[in-house]
Amino acid sequence: MKIIIAGGTGFLGESLEQYFKQKDAQVYILTRKPRRDHEIYWDARTLGEWKSAIEGCDALINLTGKSVDCRYNETNKKEIYTSRIDSTKVLQQAVDQCSVKPKVWLNAASATIYVHSETQLNTEESGIIGDDFSMNICKSWENEFFKIKNEEVRKVALRTSIVLGNNGGAFPKLRTITKLGLGGKQGQGQQKVSWIHIDDFCKAIEWIVNNEKISGPVNITAPNPVSNEDLMKKMRKQLKVPFGLNAPVWQLEIASLFLNTETELLLKSRNVYPGKLIKNGFRFLYPDLDNALSALLKN
Repeated sequence: MKIIIAGGTGFLGESLEQYFKQKDAQVYILTRKPRRDHEIYWDARTLGEWKSAIEGCDALINLTGKSVDCRYNETNKKEIYTSRIDSTKVLQQAVDQCSVKPKVWLNAASATIYVHSETQLNTEESGIIGDDFSMNICKSWENEFFKIKNEEVRKVALRTSIVLGNNGGAFPKLRTITKLGLGGKQGQGQQKVSWIHIDDFCKAIEWIVNNEKISGPVNITAPNPVSNEDLMKKMRKQLKVPFGLNAPVWQLEIASLFLNTETELLLKSRNVYPGKLIKNGFRFLYPDLDNALSALLKN
């Protein structure tokens, strides 16, 4: 199997690369800074020699996009938008020029597309999509991706929740603040946290690649979201930390300025359910947070 991962040098891309190589797949990475033999230069905006790598591949996975873990000033907002739209657009141009097109194209998306919700579970069919900067970015991203339909290419938008792993993302930060005694609830603590273990993320991507019935938006998340308060309680229990200081909203606002981030990343309630995965028989290794945390901390 030949797999192309665009923007594959981050936490998720590196995890997928390792996962698929263990399955004896040929994996090629499109990156701005190629360092290894299987890495190919691209600028994520313009066509180049990299497009020949896509020819006849079994799966194209696009993870390109500036991290949203930043201040939402005008410069960063523009880069968040253009990095997603431009990379998706130029990949479509490359796919259009392929004599033998990719069998499936998985494009990164986000569970942030759904509105703040503490009670309603958002599935692909019933989820409510709202109207603010983050949600509009997600909508524009998916609209660009699905704008052109190629009958030969199955398209899947990966509405991914918070991915928990030891090598990047949110989990190392959560572990650190918990150990420092700062692992109390953030804000009211009732906001839902949708999450998925990195092993289940990789397994879900492979399952989608191999399952020809799956197309369109897919929620990549475990079936049991928890409240922020419960998440921090479970972190403290797993790490055997007896207390954690709570952080009220005003304190988070001040901290976000110093940490160059936005409070939305902590306070928005992402209450998301993997309807398509469950309906079509996907089996999670870690459907419950306690087992997921235990496995991560053992490693």
